Amino acid sequence: MKSFLELPRFQKQLIAATADLILLPLTFYVAVLLRYDSSTPQLFEMYFWMIVAAPLISIPIFLRLGLYRAVIRFIDQKIVYVVVLGVSLSVVCMAALATFVHSAPLSRGVFGIYWVSAILYVVASRFLARGYLLRADDRGGSAVRVAIYGAGHSGMQLASALRAGHEYLPVALIDDKKELHGATIAGVKVWPSSELPRLVAEKQIKEVLLAMPSLRKAQQKLILEQLEPLKVKIKVTPPIASLVNGELRVQDIRDIEIEDLLGRDAVEPDLGLITSCITDKTVMVTGAGGSIGSELCRQIIRLRPKRLLLLDMSEFALYSIEQELQEIKKGQGSEINVLPFLGSVLESEKCERILRTFSVDTIYHAAAYKHVPLVEHNPIQGIRNNALGTLCLAQAAIAAKVSCFVLISTDKAVRPTNVMGATKRLAELILQAFARSQTGTRFCMVRFGNVLGSSGSVVPLFRKQIMAGGPITLTHPEITRYFMTIPEAAQLVLQAGAMGEGGDVFVLDMGEPVKILDLATRMVHLSGLEVQGDSDATDAIEIQHVGLRPGEKLYEELLIGSNVEGTQHPLIMRAQETEIPWTELQRLLQALEHACEQFDYEKVRALLLQVVAEYAPQCGIEDFLWNEKRGAATSLAATASDIGGQVKSSKPDLKQVIK
Repeated sequence: MKSFLELPRFQKQLIAATADLILLPLTFYVAVLLRYDSSTPQLFEMYFWMIVAAPLISIPIFLRLGLYRAVIRFIDQKIVYVVVLGVSLSVVCMAALATFVHSAPLSRGVFGIYWVSAILYVVASRFLARGYLLRADDRGGSAVRVAIYGAGHSGMQLASALRAGHEYLPVALIDDKKELHGATIAGVKVWPSSELPRLVAEKQIKEVLLAMPSLRKAQQKLILEQLEPLKVKIKVTPPIASLVNGELRVQDIRDIEIEDLLGRDAVEPDLGLITSCITDKTVMVTGAGGSIGSELCRQIIRLRPKRLLLLDMSEFALYSIEQELQEIKKGQGSEINVLPFLGSVLESEKCERILRTFSVDTIYHAAAYKHVPLVEHNPIQGIRNNALGTLCLAQAAIAAKVSCFVLISTDKAVRPTNVMGATKRLAELILQAFARSQTGTRFCMVRFGNVLGSSGSVVPLFRKQIMAGGPITLTHPEITRYFMTIPEAAQLVLQAGAMGEGGDVFVLDMGEPVKILDLATRMVHLSGLEVQGDSDATDAIEIQHVGLRPGEKLYEELLIGSNVEGTQHPLIMRAQETEIPWTELQRLLQALEHACEQFDYEKVRALLLQVVAEYAPQCGIEDFLWNEKRGAATSLAATASDIGGQVKSSKPDLKQVIK
């Protein structure tokens, strides 16, 4: 059988046509016998030319309709329509031929019986051959045995697609609809979900494919929680809206993502809010090549601004997003002017020239250093970029009469324990002070937690570590974080920016915080593996606790106080936070800038503690330069002390010398 499977396509088509050449005449003769309920030489002689004509007429018609081009292992119910059409055309042609060849009329019943019999023969022969070939192809055992969760239209499509391929072998369909239990769909039996644990063991199921693309995220999360104890790999289908023509294909199956585990359903955007600061306006995005900045750009360009200006320090990141936006422009047939600028927000003169020259209406300020340990080790650069950079850009925006300025902030700005969080809180204070001291530019800030898939996110790291066989490195068993997808965060930022009245701190509803240990454990289980300690399996994944990094919190918060109110959007809240008047803040910022220029790390830390009242550092100064110099100074002092002691002990007595 393997040798037959490896035959060239033409030889396989020739075998199918030869089978029809032999069996179609036999089918017509059977129709004659059924009609007359007897077999005589006269009957055979009467219908001889029709018996001969059956394959000679039918096979060319089948060829024209493409019946022989169909790959037997890939056929589905659509082939029935082709067969019915082909047989019907051949019967009509045979009946017309009989009228001219035979002087005596032939029985119309014979042609009717042949029409039904030929359809049954052609359809049945193809599906029998398909089943036999699929079974023969599965004997190698290389295909992954899977169960498909969902026996609806999508499940049937997926089962058919998998049966036609080599990678997966569907052995069970799972559905909780009682009327489907025991039914066979696409050659696979349907079982209730309660039977899954037994089926996994008996049928050696390695993966479960969730084929319910119309399912809401919250419902999908419940199903994933039920499947987790099975310790088999889980894969899911994307939402029905993202499928090509609503048809499910094998390539649409993907691994579990963190957003599947969160169970958050996206809220439809308010078009009035999301377009008010963008459509037909000139918009600038700083940090345009970053995780949040690039997604802001993607969503902004689809809202058809007049111009979109991109600012980033990274040449590669800026080039990448600019090329992507050009492709989006081409796809939507728009002529939006996309202008990439290489530079830093600290270049106040350049920023002001850009804003004035292009009459920028709205700024989304996403440029920031955000990696907590890196900023902790480089505090002066973090302060300059995150806080003083925001100051420079805000002053340029006021001078250029920009209408709206939106800062992308973070939950780490709430009672910060690290330099990065303190700099973002300082950036918020700067914008709050400007909002109270002038009215030309409307300042607001949007605060949210971790975004999935951003650079430095734990989820891609965990997935990479699981694929490598472990260990998973976790800072602390009790650490928790808020999570949100990048597109959802960017969409809410655009809407929040339109609601700002001046100095607003908007907080996004991040749902429930996620315990990172639970997240790591679930990712292991849904990958079909087990955690070391819970199992003695050789491929069990170890989870190592490596300790909190400098400045890292166990728990993140979104609010400093409890003074918060709702807005017109269900996922956006407005917080009332403490502020510092501009006159006082200006003096502190000047002192902070001077300390940064002098690399006076102790003064920088003292000023940061003074200006951000909630800042409570969990570690000392971690800057590499400062630590190296302090270590060298300590070593030098110790050496000098040792030398002094040696000199003192070896110093000769003056009296003895005189003597």
